[in-house]
Amino acid sequence: MKPQSAKQKGRRYQQWVRSALLKVNPSLQPEDIESRSMGAQGEDLMLSPAARALFPYSVECKNQESLNVWNSYAQATANCGENQPALFIKRNRHKPLVVLDAEHFIQLAAAQSRLFRGTIFPDGWDGKQKEA
Repeated sequence: MKPQSAKQKGRRYQQWVRSALLKVNPSLQPEDIESRSMGAQGEDLMLSPAARALFPYSVECKNQESLNVWNSYAQATANCGENQPALFIKRNRHKPLVVLDAEHFIQLAAAQSRLFRGTIFPDGWDGKQKEA
């Protein structure tokens, strides 16, 4: 693949991740999450303070057929600063995946479990909006 085509493929994936994050966070504006140019140093998506408050991750995107996950995660970790690194990976004809630190993922699962057991929402929460 030509370098220009590879960069275009990576750019499309970055834009997909950006759009997905904006879709699930309707309070954010498009300028709250900006895609970096290909080859730029640092994280792939630049988040405003409002976006960072909702999504405290440093995003690294890789859209490649052959990928060294360990090296890519090391790159995400090097760029994350105070945030959690999140490596978004994709290859042709496969679903996108996210690589997170296992201990962090377990903390997320525990928080979700507490949320749905009612320790955060005492009356429980079924995912449906209550009528006023």
